[in-house]
Amino acid sequence: MPPRSWLFVPGDSEKKLGKAMSTGAHAIIVDLEDAVALSAKPEARTMARDWLAAHRHHVIESRAMARWVRINAFDTGMWRDDLEVVMAGAPDGVMLPKCEGPDQIRQLSAEIYELEQRNRISVGTTRILPLVSETARSALTITAYLDEAMPRLAGLTWGAEDLSAVLGASRKRDASGAWTDAFRFIRAQCLLTAHAKSVWAIDTLHDDFKDEDGTRRAAESARADGFTGMLAIHPAQVPIINTAFAPTEAELAEAQAIVALFASNPGAGTLQYNGRMIDQPHVKMARQLLGIS
Repeated sequence: MPPRSWLFVPGDSEKKLGKAMSTGAHAIIVDLEDAVALSAKPEARTMARDWLAAHRHHVIESRAMARWVRINAFDTGMWRDDLEVVMAGAPDGVMLPKCEGPDQIRQLSAEIYELEQRNRISVGTTRILPLVSETARSALTITAYLDEAMPRLAGLTWGAEDLSAVLGASRKRDASGAWTDAFRFIRAQCLLTAHAKSVWAIDTLHDDFKDEDGTRRAAESARADGFTGMLAIHPAQVPIINTAFAPTEAELAEAQAIVALFASNPGAGTLQYNGRMIDQPHVKMARQLLGIS
């Protein structure tokens, strides 16, 4: 089952790293990029490495908690230094910010391959999650992932903050709270491309962590639209996201009933269920909800 909640934790904060285990997040992203000042990055790398190593087998909700690290972008010249240190902690994955297409994924993958061998990590086990929207160029390369073989690619996610600065946009949402055109376009491209690649589609964060209702609406919308999880900027958002992405008892019961109905009518293409007609797409969705392959 894909991680539902992805919580950023500053890599230079011993206090926040120490509390990460108790947040309930399905995935922790130790952040070496935006959350860390330039002068603090060397220490943050070491702290991230040690935290990753110390929590290799942590379990949350009967699943292994995913341990990720966000390195600095390619154009900073710091990303190799980040990898050199943190790969010794054997992270489950690396988030690449401001990713500008498959070429950067291939380059990052090659570096990870060398460091896996050097650190005696099983080759190919370190995944990659690109942020595909933070520059105008990166936002225009989202569909380029479709036809590229990238075995380390775990999913696609996006963000609005950096891009709004690049565009000089004074708003990201309209008066009704909906994303404006550029951001809505990117979100849809991220969602569609992820599903076309059969990788995770992870929606961006709700930036006002004190706005619980706003976080809830964003998470519920993300799940309803087909995203598999959502980024979080504060621990308070984690339980809201987990709840929004968890199937309800009624949804599980209906999914079980639909699967059972078609199992008892193996030759049927369309059947009636509770006054409506259902067909194979409904069966597929029901099986996905139940975790049946």
